[in-house]
Amino acid sequence: MNADEAAELLGHCAGFDNRQPSIVAAKSWASALHDVPLDNDTKAAVAAYYTTPPQNPNERLWILPHHVRTLRAKIRDARLENFQYEPIADETVPEYLARLRGQRQAIASGRVAPPTGRLQLTGGPTQRFMRELEARGWEGNRIVPDSDEESIADAVRRTGPLGIQCPQCLAEIGFPCKSSLATAKFPLGKPLAKPHSVRIRAAAGETGVSSDQQAAEEARIREASRLALLRIKEEEEIPDAEIAEDQPAAEQPERNNASEETPSE
Repeated sequence: MNADEAAELLGHCAGFDNRQPSIVAAKSWASALHDVPLDNDTKAAVAAYYTTPPQNPNERLWILPHHVRTLRAKIRDARLENFQYEPIADETVPEYLARLRGQRQAIASGRVAPPTGRLQLTGGPTQRFMRELEARGWEGNRIVPDSDEESIADAVRRTGPLGIQCPQCLAEIGFPCKSSLATAKFPLGKPLAKPHSVRIRAAAGETGVSSDQQAAEEARIREASRLALLRIKEEEEIPDAEIAEDQPAAEQPERNNASEETPSE
């Protein structure tokens, strides 16, 4: 944009804000908009600026060069929203870059009509894709829960042992198993790094354990708890220090006198 074109643009702005264009103002605007041509998009940017009301109703709108540059870029970018590059066969990288710039400029300037709609995928998923989903546990379209409780349970559901409640320690879904030994730091039991075996089997879909297996597991837990309690008691029991009783003061002189006596020759 040169000074003459900037003067014409300032005259267009004067129709909105009643400014008084001058030669100095035209030269200044031409310097600020040296890479912006005077076209319909530039004038449309001025109109768009004065179409939008100010945040403060008592404030007077006064367009500046950076407003023109920003609004003109938005007008041109809106035409490129659904742009799709049209390649040619066996094109080189320089040819691709030149064609890309040419197509974008043609659509952004309005010489070529922009795409009217977005490209959409057509057709359903293939049978192979559906088999892969079913192999990974997909059971069809998701069913909307009937209650908030079912919705919350569905939100925290996960794979593996933590996806179910532990039948042994009753740890909730998503929480690790805990031991039966309570401490000051963990009053409900210390969290375990590995889930209980019964929880692992239940998550894997195995059938319930027999009564003998359950009794053996309970006996193992009781024995482990007993040993842990014994170890805690042993750590708490500190043997009393043996204190030597002092002898009476009356006996000390006699012992000293006896030690001083020497046999007579």
